[in-house]
Parts: sequence; structure tokens; C-alpha cells
Amino acid sequence: MFNLSTMFEVEGPDVVYTWTIPVFAAIIFMEMAYSHFNKEKIYETKDVATNVLFALLNYGLDIIMKGFSLFVMMFFYHHRIFDWQEGIWYWIAVFLAQDFAYYVHHYVDHHSRVFWAVHITHHNSDYFNISTGFRSPVFQPLYRYLFFSPLAFIGFHPWHILVAYSAIQIYGTFVHTQSIKSMGFLEYILVTPSHHRVHHACNIKYLDRNMGMGLIIWDKIFGTFEKEDPEVPVKYGVYPKIKSKAPATMLFYEWRRIGKDIRQPGISFITRIKYLFFSPRWRHDGTGKTVKQYQKEYREKMISKKDGGQPQQPEVPEPEYT
Repeated sequence: MFNLSTMFEVEGPDVVYTWTIPVFAAIIFMEMAYSHFNKEKIYETKDVATNVLFALLNYGLDIIMKGFSLFVMMFFYHHRIFDWQEGIWYWIAVFLAQDFAYYVHHYVDHHSRVFWAVHITHHNSDYFNISTGFRSPVFQPLYRYLFFSPLAFIGFHPWHILVAYSAIQIYGTFVHTQSIKSMGFLEYILVTPSHHRVHHACNIKYLDRNMGMGLIIWDKIFGTFEKEDPEVPVKYGVYPKIKSKAPATMLFYEWRRIGKDIRQPGISFITRIKYLFFSPRWRHDGTGKTVKQYQKEYREKMISKKDGGQPQQPEVPEPEYT
């Protein structure tokens, strides 16, 4: 039987996943049936298989890294600067802190290329459904704990941090759907399917928006919020499009592009490092356009259009190089 109290003990994260995976399997089949009978074509067999494969690879690496991750987090907890008394306010603080830590983590994933090379696997599907929520960034367990360790340093127990992370991730999986159009007043508080559809879009207007997983307030505070616009239909996936849908290609696609860039002749060591950590579309010769540059041009063209002009506005970034 499910015992709620076990969620807050050492085995908490495993309890959360064990009891929710069957629920999500049922929901996915229901959404597949809904998609089939309404002829919406939001599922594709090979894509779902890739989602499951990446989830299993991520989970396997997570098990391998679990001991080391906890060792690092426990080190920070041992040197913590605050002691908290457990109770309702403690748990509220844990969940708020974890949700913010994930926002920071997610923001870095989108703005630093080496992290984007890991995270891109979650975005490189042309489909968007609840199974997409299981399309995990496979190599993320190698470094994820580094973003959570500061929470241990300020006094939150590592196991409690991981319980909060697991619970928020479960909710985050749920918002990967096109079947729910709006959640009413919750649109102002939580990350909703509408908000997350924007996040998975490759339209210029929507790029690098809505980074939150539980609460949408972080995006509103830090200026990364974008509302779904009925006049700008969401296009899913990444640009440039990946020609092969083979799992290995999808998994190592951006790493190969990074390798090609850092092996360029005649560039300095510092420039090679910049190709690892600068914006994913940064180019040392100025030929690349970052998301910020694309969105600046987008805003300027929209202003020009409102003033009476009729500029041609691309819906997605052009692939400068492949």
C-alpha cells in the first residue's frame, strides 16, 4: 500500500516514481486514443520509442551517479550555514527553493552550449505529448546535483531536495500535452501545458521562454515569460532540423557540431572554450545569430509592421550552418 509518509524518507524519490509511472502510462494511452479518434496526429511510434529509450538511459545513469551525487550534496549539507526545524514551512521552503534551483538549471541549459548539447534531446522531437516529458536529457545526472548543492549548503537535507525534485518533475511531465488548452486561473500561478507548449516551440517569438517547471512566477520575475499567442501557432522541434531520427544521431547531434567548431584551424584556445560555454548559436566570426539577436530583429520587424510596413518575418530561425 502507498504510505504518504515514506515520500519524506530516504526512499522518497523512488516511491514517487514507482507510484506515478503506471499512472502516466495510463494517461499516455488515453491521450494516444484521444489523438487517434480526433485525428490530431500528435503521436508517432518511433518518436515514442525514442522517448522511452532516452528515459531509460537517463534513469540508468542516474542510478550510477546516485552515490556520488549524494556524496557531493551531503558534503555541502555537512557544512550548512543554517539549521531548519522540520514542519510545514520547512517543506514549503524546500519546494520553493527546489523549483527556483530548477529554473536556474534550466536557464543555463538553454544559454550555455555544452549544457544545451545535453538538454537538446528533450527538445529535438517534432511532436509534443505526455510521452515527450519522458524524453530525458540523458547525460544530465552527470552534473544536475551541482545546481542542487547550494540548497544543501543553506540547510535543506539532500533527500528532501530530491523528493521535491521528483515531485516537481512528475508535475512537469504532465504539462507536456496539447490536449489541455487552458487551466483557468492556474495560468497565473503554475507552469501549465499552454506555458510549456511555448517553451518547446522553435518559433522566434517563443525561443528560450517559460523555463519554470512548477511555478511560473520565476519567469515573470526574471523576464523569461511568454504567453501562448493564438496568432503565432506553435511549431515544435529545433532548428536546423535533424535529418536523421536515429536515437544515436539525436543524442550526439549537438556534440558533433561542437566538435566541428572547436577543431576549426586558426582559432585560439580561448575561442575554443567559448564554443563550449557561450550561447548555442554564437560564432567567433560574427556569422551566427544568437536567440537574443533573432528576437531583437523580431521585435523591430513587428514594430515596423504595426507602423504600416509589411516585412517578411520568418517564424523560425534560419539554419546558418549544419
